[in-house]
Amino acid sequence: MEKRIRLKISYDGTAYHGWQIQDGTVTVEGVLTDAVSEAVGKPVEVIGASRTDAGVHALGNVAVFDADTPIPADKMAMVLNKLLPDDISIVCSDEVPSDWHPRKQDCRKTYEYRIYTAPVRMPLKRLYAHYTYSDLDIGEMDRAASFFTGEHDFTAFCAAGSQATSFTRTIYACSVKKDGNEAVIRVTGSGFLYNMVRIIAGTLFEVGLGRKKADDIPGIIDSLDRRKAGPTLPACGLTLIGYEYGDRPF
Repeated sequence: MEKRIRLKISYDGTAYHGWQIQDGTVTVEGVLTDAVSEAVGKPVEVIGASRTDAGVHALGNVAVFDADTPIPADKMAMVLNKLLPDDISIVCSDEVPSDWHPRKQDCRKTYEYRIYTAPVRMPLKRLYAHYTYSDLDIGEMDRAASFFTGEHDFTAFCAAGSQATSFTRTIYACSVKKDGNEAVIRVTGSGFLYNMVRIIAGTLFEVGLGRKKADDIPGIIDSLDRRKAGPTLPACGLTLIGYEYGDRPF
């Protein structure tokens, strides 16, 4: 009997052209689909919750697939991890109702963006954080971050090429904390526009450098003008931390 199996996926996005399958490129979804198809013995479609961009990492992306397989849902993670490369891992797996869709559930989604400060670039951090030699005002960045919370039209924080029909999103929490020599920007929301978190991070980065003030943020949001916000920071510093589903914790 066919069942729907849910996966929590962690991956280093460095070697992949994003999550979504694309012709002629290696993607996380493509590699995962091949592994799942091999495990269950027939082609399957994997449905992901978040289509992360090239170079973006994840601790807890979510996906589902349907299969008639004797493998217990909670054992699927172990089976798949034997078939996947070292930079992709299934954290856990379970069975969900046949109509459970990862992009159609009420949830909270959390991202982190890391910026590190040092006199010179650190090679071992280059794939997981954005570098600056300048000191950052973490307190001012954190104050600026608080203005993003609530429901807003985030047109000013959406990159060109978005297919969104609405630019209104709800941010439940946004903060900046110091972790050693890193600034950690953490954003939790109902959903995000194309490159939205990287643009928020770029705007907070400019606040930290003194190029913008915390009190500028409400005006930037209200402007609906992408040119008023900061740059889109590189993908390497961004990690999808995970999802909180109220109906079925995972």
